[in-house]
Amino acid sequence: MGKGVKTKILVGLYLVTFIYWLALFATGTKYNQLNYWYQTLLAVVPLTGGLFGLANSKTWGGLKSKVGKGVFFISLGLITWGIGQCFWSYYTIRQIAEVPYPSLADAGYIVSWPLWTIGIINLSKATGARFALRRIRGKAFLFVIPVAVAALSYYLLITVARDGVLDLHSAFNKTFFDLAYPLGDVVILTFALLVFGLSKDYLGGKYRRAIVIILSGFALNYFTDFVFSYTTTKETYYNGHWVDLMFPTVMAIIGIGIALLKAPVVGPEPASSAPPKTVAEGS
Repeated sequence: MGKGVKTKILVGLYLVTFIYWLALFATGTKYNQLNYWYQTLLAVVPLTGGLFGLANSKTWGGLKSKVGKGVFFISLGLITWGIGQCFWSYYTIRQIAEVPYPSLADAGYIVSWPLWTIGIINLSKATGARFALRRIRGKAFLFVIPVAVAALSYYLLITVARDGVLDLHSAFNKTFFDLAYPLGDVVILTFALLVFGLSKDYLGGKYRRAIVIILSGFALNYFTDFVFSYTTTKETYYNGHWVDLMFPTVMAIIGIGIALLKAPVVGPEPASSAPPKTVAEGS
């Protein structure tokens, strides 16, 4: 399946999700089975994008190459996030909990963070970021970006969401995940900004767009997780909230970026059923 077909499928699935959410928004439906069934759609895009990505990683040599590893782990993160969303849907549809947070669903969500981090690190090695670190500008990025992201995170998580007060004794589990998600995003966003800032001079060619799309998806995910934590803290969240449209948007962006990262076929397509040879990134 070509990357153009994969991209169209992901866009189509996202549009279905968007139209469903738009119907909920237009009718003002908040606490209805329609809202709970909507949550099942949120798992479709990341699961599909993750499967497409796993197939693409093979064209780069799988775990034998840096690009292959990057695509593999980012794809695996999409899949675990989708599995977490399946648990969320189960809780809501079976009416075990209207807002199952924290719950078993968080096991799937939170596992995706280290997987995505590993994937971005491998992409950074493949895009020349490590060579840029040797220059003065690279060293400046290594200092400035983590400090800037940490300062922004403190402002959003503590000053804005909690009015400057962090109470670890009240609802500890929820407070833990409220902080764990955005802090995990801090790590991912820091690496994403470092990769872009350090390797933009190396991102020439046909894969520049794919990598920029992936990094943009992770940047948007940072703010999406913050909005979710903020709305649950202020008790304004409900299934079908507008943040529930941001999540599939993030997953669609990352999934499309991964779908575009398919190694080029060398030479004409073989007539036999054997798989075509591809150009794999060296280890």
